[in-house]
Amino acid sequence: METEQKAAPVSAHTIDHDSWKQVGLLLVTGYSCGYILSFSNLMLVPLGWTWGIISLIAVAAFTAYCSWLLAGFHFINGNRFIRYRDLMGSLFGQEMYYFTWVSQILILLLTNMGFILLGGKALKEINGEFGGSHLRLQYFIIITGAAYVIFSILVPTISSMGKWLIISTILTFTYIVVLLAIVIKDGTNTNRVVNYETRGTTASKIFNGFCAISAMVTCNAAGIIPEIQSTLRMPAVKNMRKALHLQFSVGLAFYYGVSVAGYWAYGSTVSEYLPEELTGPRWAKVLINLVVFSQSIISQHVFIAPIHEALDTKFLNLNKDVHSKENIKYLILLRVSLFTLNTLVAAALPFMGDFVNLIGSFLLIPLTFVFPSMIFIKVKGEMKKIEKVWHWAIIVLFTLLMVATTIAAVRLIVNNVATYYLFADT
Repeated sequence: METEQKAAPVSAHTIDHDSWKQVGLLLVTGYSCGYILSFSNLMLVPLGWTWGIISLIAVAAFTAYCSWLLAGFHFINGNRFIRYRDLMGSLFGQEMYYFTWVSQILILLLTNMGFILLGGKALKEINGEFGGSHLRLQYFIIITGAAYVIFSILVPTISSMGKWLIISTILTFTYIVVLLAIVIKDGTNTNRVVNYETRGTTASKIFNGFCAISAMVTCNAAGIIPEIQSTLRMPAVKNMRKALHLQFSVGLAFYYGVSVAGYWAYGSTVSEYLPEELTGPRWAKVLINLVVFSQSIISQHVFIAPIHEALDTKFLNLNKDVHSKENIKYLILLRVSLFTLNTLVAAALPFMGDFVNLIGSFLLIPLTFVFPSMIFIKVKGEMKKIEKVWHWAIIVLFTLLMVATTIAAVRLIVNNVATYYLFADT
């Protein structure tokens, strides 16, 4: 079916270009970005060891399976779907097209705001280590947003990341190795008393546990499998599945490894930003934060690229190169406008932890788990009874999970709203 396309998809960005190894590196480094420095607190503190490890394994297994399943529907009846929204709209109608697209926009915008906040915090930590003047977090957020704008103009598409992914891989390996070395040193310090007790009432533990599951979903997925798959050269399905295997082996070892190690070393009091817990040396803390900032510039590009692609396809001249004299002014305007909005919101609401939970619950669970099984049932038509039961079970189970985790995430935001104030220097 991959060789029987009825019409070539239209896009301002590159299609049919990248190897599975490049996309594999993109997934490994993208999901092993500085976001993982908050996952010990977000994913394991609310659940503790037993339920935490069980949930980590279960979420990873289902995410890997559903991603593998979705990758198989890149071609249907000779049509190639390079965008998730087009796939859902073709099968289920215009309402699902818009629901999918709005969900993706919200996920990608909030994720990018989180990256901007992450980069700002890393720069502020570096400033603090050198005893610099006390500057508000917002100044560092603005610097981060400006860096993201410049990168997005110089490297406008996923395919053009190329050598930058090699740099990202080196940076990722560097900061994770240094980080784990210090975390393990702190964890083996016999003078430290570490408590793993989950706190709160029974009701709060249950709600916080669902929030942790939401964070696990966010840790493993972004709801943009078709968009990433579109960059792959043929055979796109086989190559995407190879890239996914790399993510859920090497990549999973990275971002789960750091999360588990951080919880093991510091227990239930572990910070939402892991480097704050490190005992030193100073050069290592500066290096980790510097690498986190630098690597985030590259990683964030993956998770905002579908929005860039939509804007570029609509406003640029598709017959010209994106950096052509005719397109460059529109490219700059689109990138500056988008990142100005994101930077402003990140500076005004620097409390992304709670919103990560909301992303994972209400938006990502359907895109990651529910929709692939819906597509399977729709496309497959006649199937074995066990297949039908299996996929309907996934739909029902994760719909219920979506409801539970959304309630938990909203409850957490409502409980914490009293501590929020605009442009807080957190």
